[in-house]
This record gives sequence, C-alpha cells and structure tokens, in this order.
Amino acid sequence: MTVLVVNSGSSSIKYQLVDPVGGGAVASGVVERIGEETGSLTHTFGDTKVTRTDPIPDHAAGLRAVLALFDEVGPDLASSDVVAVGHRVVHGGSVFSTPVLVTDEVVDQIEAISPLAPLHNPANVTGIRVARELLPDVPHVVVFDTAFFHGLPEAASTYAIDRAVAREHGVRRYGFHGTSHHYVSQQVARFLGRRVEDLNTIVLHLGNGASASAVRGGHAVETSMGMTPLEGLVMGTRSGDVDPAVLIHLQRNAGLSVDEVDDLLNRRSGLKGLAGENDFRALHTLIADGDEDAQLALDVYIHRLRKYIGAYTAVLGRVDVLVFTAGVGENDDVVRELATAGLEPLGFELDAALNAGRKKEPTVVSRDVSRTTIVVYPTNEELAIARQAVEVAEAAGLTGEDADDSPAAAGHA
Repeated sequence: MTVLVVNSGSSSIKYQLVDPVGGGAVASGVVERIGEETGSLTHTFGDTKVTRTDPIPDHAAGLRAVLALFDEVGPDLASSDVVAVGHRVVHGGSVFSTPVLVTDEVVDQIEAISPLAPLHNPANVTGIRVARELLPDVPHVVVFDTAFFHGLPEAASTYAIDRAVAREHGVRRYGFHGTSHHYVSQQVARFLGRRVEDLNTIVLHLGNGASASAVRGGHAVETSMGMTPLEGLVMGTRSGDVDPAVLIHLQRNAGLSVDEVDDLLNRRSGLKGLAGENDFRALHTLIADGDEDAQLALDVYIHRLRKYIGAYTAVLGRVDVLVFTAGVGENDDVVRELATAGLEPLGFELDAALNAGRKKEPTVVSRDVSRTTIVVYPTNEELAIARQAVEVAEAAGLTGEDADDSPAAAGHA
C-alpha cells in the first residue's frame, strides 16, 4: 500500500508517494511558483525525473498537473493501492491534539485557526480542498505540526501576560516541527535498542527553520518555538528569541509598520540578516575568506543553540540522548562540534572522528565514555505523516477491501 503525502504552501505544493511499511518514497515532486507567469513542476519516479515550466494559475491546476504526471511518468495511482492522502497542516491551535480524518467540519475548523498561522493555514486548507475534489474516493487525513506539543506542561506553554487577553486570543506556546520531533525521538530509541519510556531526549531540528525540544519518556515537556515558528533558535531568515520591546522600539522610533516588522523578523533576520547568507555552505566559505560578519553570525547561532541545550538539560535533569536532525543537523559536522564543545561537564562528549562528514544514516557520534549518547538521526516527516494517516484511516475502517471498491485516482479521470 502507499500514501500520497501533500504539503500545500502559499505558492507551492510538495508531495511524496510513500510506502508506509518499507519507509521509502515511491515518487516525489514539487510544484512551485503557483500563480506566477511561469510555473515549475518537477516529478521524480525511479530514475526518471521530469520538469515542466508551464503556467500554474492555482492549486487546483497544480494538483491536476501532478496527477497527470503520475499517469504519464508513473507510478499509476489507480494500481498503487493508495490507502490515504496525508496532509501536513502547520497549526492545529488548541483544537487538534492528534491527526484526524478530514471532514467539512475539520476543514472549517482549520480555516478558523488561520489567524494563528496566516501564512500557512490558508494554503494548507486550499490544498486539502483541492485534493479532496480530485481524489474523492480515498480517505484524507490531516497531521498537525503542533500536535506533539499539545500536551506541554502548563508551566511551559503559558506566557506570563494577562490571562484574560491570552485566553481570548489564543496566546500560548504551541510549538512546531512536532511531526519531526515526535518521529525522531521515537525512532532514535529503537535505533539504540532502548524503550522510549525510559529516555530523556533533547532533539535539535536544525534546518532553515530550527527548533529544539525536551522529551521525557516520549512526551514533549519543552520546545523552543512558541505561538508562532518565530521564537527560539536563530534560523536561516528568522531572528528567534528577541526582546519584545525591540518591536515596539522599531514601530515608535523607526516608523516601521506591523507588516514591516513581521517581514524583518521572519525574512530578513537570522543568518541572512547577520551575514547576508542563510546557506551554511556559503556561510562557511565566507568565514574561510575572513568575513567577520559571517563569523559573528555563526557565533550567535551556536551561542543560542548551546544555551538551549543547557536549559533543556536543566528541565530534564538527566539527558540520555542528544539528537541532531534535519538539513543542518544531519549535514554540518562543524555545527555539531561547536554546539557540544566544552559541554563535557554536562555529559556531552563528541567523538571528532565519528562526527566527521554528512550523515545519511543514523549514526552515534559520541565517545563511549559520554554520559549522553549523541546521535545524528535523519528525519522523515513524510514517512511519519504517511504512517499516521494509515493509522487514522484504519481506525475509521476506511482501509482494506471494503475501501478499495473504487480506484484511488478515479477523481481525476
């Protein structure tokens, strides 16, 4: 069986056809520049990679083009035993704590939460509606980035502002990248041959977006991202933690509007704001050439990261596993080395030889004597979404022979 995983953004659609049992991606692709003069669609199946540059006026046209390439290039969805379509939704608010089967009511609820994620949830809703129209004979399931952190202790999720204002406007720490943090914390326990219930784990999801979590016995007890994905670690283009008074100062004294401050903190800050580059490969090249701004950017990034490692060590009391994951965490050995350098008294002892290079497979990179096992574990959010989609569909009785009376791709015939 397979699951079609869809991640619908404001101007793009990323997708994978996933084997939830074997764990591999049967096919994958991305639709980009939706609504622009020239669109782009790249579809990969096996050794075949096809790219089209036709205009893509909207998400419906984009998804129709994707389904057409499945027919043309493969694999044929009607014979791929597609048992579910899994949708990534960024924000579940306080409403959704688990993956759910898509209904009209669920779509309306996701749309109602959109003020909490105005750049993401509306695009997610559009993708869900279009996919349901084009693939009506397959159960659709939504998986929320915030779900893993829904059960944070109140002391961790509560901001110290007027409680009436917070309740009225949904102000609390929600956390993001939850699908990745959940997947990695579960899988690393299996990789180490340990019970997840017995482990205290710090997960560092380091990509262009970056977040940290503290996980005790499989349950998240802290996370760095907050009401939005802006809080926490320094990221590619996002500032992470900043004094809230900075926003007030810039509005009062620099004449910046709310939208301009939003753009500054989300798109023109982080590594990009400090060094002009948010790609670590380019950053390292600049540093090697003596660029002081690039060096400072890396120093700020690492300082913030180390501060969170120390804070979460205090939250957990004992750290059994420290995990690096996502693009930077998996591929940048310099970041891993600097993040743990000097933390031997806290129990983190990296092995330089084991740490060297990119890691495409789960790898222990700590010394044998290290009290905390340090692991690089590649994340796979699409696989996690696919497996959760199957679980929800099976629980609803929508998989198996009774659910296979209609071909999976009948909706786009």
